[in-house]
Amino acid sequence: MTPDMKKQVLTSTAETVLARRYYLKDSSGKCVETWETLARRVADCVAAVDKDPEYHEQLRDNFFDMIYHMDFLPNSPCLMNAGTDIGQLSACFVLPIEDSMDGIFTAIRNGALVHKTGGGTGYSFSRLRSKNASVRSTQGVASGPLSFAAVFDAATETIKQGGKRRGANMGVLRIDHPDIMDFISAKEDQSKFNNFNFSVAVTDIFMQALEDDDEYDLIEPSNGKVVRQLNARVVFDKIIDLAYHNGEPGVLFIDTANRDNSTPQLGDFEATNPCGEQWLLPYESCNLGSVNLARFVKEGKIDFDRLRKIVENATVFLDNVIDCNRFPIPEIQEMTLQTRKIGMGIMGLHDLLIQLAIPYGSEEGRRVSGELMQFIRDVAEERSIRLAEEKGPFPAYDGLVNAYPPRRNAALTSIQPTGTVSMIADCASGCEPYFSIVMVKHVMDDDRLIMVNKHFEEVARKEGFYSEELMSKVADSGTVMGHVEIPEKWQAVFCTAQDIAPEDHIRMQSVLQKNGVDSSISKTINLPSDATRDDVEFAYLTGYRLGCKGLTVYRDGSRDSQVLNTKASSEEEKMAMVSEHGPTKRILPDTLDAKRYRVKDQHQKSVYIIVCFDENEKPMEVFAKFPFDNRVDLKDKSTMWTTTCRLVSLALRFNVPMDEIIKQLDRSSGHMLDLPAQLSKLFKSFMAGTQKGFASTCPECTGALRFEEGCETCHDCGYSKCS
Repeated sequence: MTPDMKKQVLTSTAETVLARRYYLKDSSGKCVETWETLARRVADCVAAVDKDPEYHEQLRDNFFDMIYHMDFLPNSPCLMNAGTDIGQLSACFVLPIEDSMDGIFTAIRNGALVHKTGGGTGYSFSRLRSKNASVRSTQGVASGPLSFAAVFDAATETIKQGGKRRGANMGVLRIDHPDIMDFISAKEDQSKFNNFNFSVAVTDIFMQALEDDDEYDLIEPSNGKVVRQLNARVVFDKIIDLAYHNGEPGVLFIDTANRDNSTPQLGDFEATNPCGEQWLLPYESCNLGSVNLARFVKEGKIDFDRLRKIVENATVFLDNVIDCNRFPIPEIQEMTLQTRKIGMGIMGLHDLLIQLAIPYGSEEGRRVSGELMQFIRDVAEERSIRLAEEKGPFPAYDGLVNAYPPRRNAALTSIQPTGTVSMIADCASGCEPYFSIVMVKHVMDDDRLIMVNKHFEEVARKEGFYSEELMSKVADSGTVMGHVEIPEKWQAVFCTAQDIAPEDHIRMQSVLQKNGVDSSISKTINLPSDATRDDVEFAYLTGYRLGCKGLTVYRDGSRDSQVLNTKASSEEEKMAMVSEHGPTKRILPDTLDAKRYRVKDQHQKSVYIIVCFDENEKPMEVFAKFPFDNRVDLKDKSTMWTTTCRLVSLALRFNVPMDEIIKQLDRSSGHMLDLPAQLSKLFKSFMAGTQKGFASTCPECTGALRFEEGCETCHDCGYSKCS
């Protein structure tokens, strides 16, 4: 670092994330890097592609400067693996699955190799023949795509990406596949396919049939023949029901994506990467990076001159990554070098809008965001064209097919999830609005730590409405809206994901897609907990009409893994309901909704905890179920656990405050794996979530998970289920 360079100060969260996931470690597990040495390692590795000594030195310094100061950060595999023996720097891969046993298990093998080096994979199961279709070679019948998806899921479970990242997959099935109804319902049971995001590839033909209230053809992929028809409305309603239930499956508008395919002579898109922002041809990969827009506001205006320089350097950086990359298999290397796709994205969009005092959900917010994204795309293309003049265009370029000037890269921009890298940069993730402005973090001894967004604190202090009492009130409510102490202007500016109308989420995605995004966008369309199925349908239809290439909706509280770290429950939830005649006991109805959780006891044996909910999704009963076992000690334990569950259920029916139940469970707990501890953990996750459901705790640090950008992410340690 040059002597006059300002030292980059990291937040405690950034240091935690870096130490857990990014810094190189010695044989004893001790970190041997700092942020400065990591940035230097990455810059040195990627700049080494250019051999000219003078140019190389300047390029290396440019790369280092933009990474160290967090103007631009590459994807996690690059930060982790650049300059190491692994050397695999790409995040996104799509692997084909051929309709044969050899093709299927080749794809499983290739996926394992990708996951081992830190990448995520997308698979289309649409080529596989349907369940019960004939198999000529064995005179038998096929088991169908879902049976093989389960094998892919099991294989992923055994691989941890690069020792630092779990394997992540996107599973795609075309809407006209005969097994589509089974696929739509596959994740209704949330204990299945946990290493997959599932999306339906929706065609224009289907959408037209839906509009006409007509039937459409199902086509057997093994022979291309129409096998039967389904009513489009029935199928669409099923997609809506399941998306309303837990956010899956998502939808991918495959024909819209293929209309923007820059190399149609090489084939059609079939699938995306795990979070849906990268449409890739079979065996293509893409390395990603994000410009931190939070860093480009100067004196109340966007600093376009400095932004241009960073985008130019970032374009060269991402192109160089292709040449210094160590690809997992030869087929990926060959295809990637043919198209040289890069995915330059953004993070900190909401930070930029806040600094400009523009509400995210406003027309002005969309106008500024669209113009900004188009500027980034234009600068990236200009630099890619100059790179083509210096080094040659991507080999698959064909001027007769591709109606644009020769450039170095077949695709330039996408907007990807930046969960962990945005934690490092201390900014909003991707193009998402902030999830909350003031958060509660529960620390030891049940203390509450109030964490205030840096922009909000700065404005509140400057405008004179900051107080600890107000911050606590905002944390408790989970929103800045409705607090009379906060001027209406700033309520609008600091409006967060849950408060922004779903249509405004979709319109922001559409504006960004049409103004500067080559590939696609990973974004969550947030719906309130009381949203209806009609609201989900409106979101999908609006997204299609506005030209989005895919859509993920998430209704607050709709998953077992509901994640919010705003304050959990309202005061009504904490207070026992007492009539004038004393405590009242809730009457058990004939039927109750239930959720099952599998846990392990101290002997690593499975036990199932079943929680039943009333019509308001409040816990009403709990049961513990043991697998059949004749051991005497297990029978004794079963009796003890059953008694505990009955007492807890009784407390729930008498509306004993949840925190009091947790307190007693903690006092009774003798081991982290016994029943009181397990029940306490579940109820704490309920308290850390919304009033409507359980929150999921991070499997690595016990922090609360959050659902955003189509994935579950821990903002304490950086764990992400998808990336």
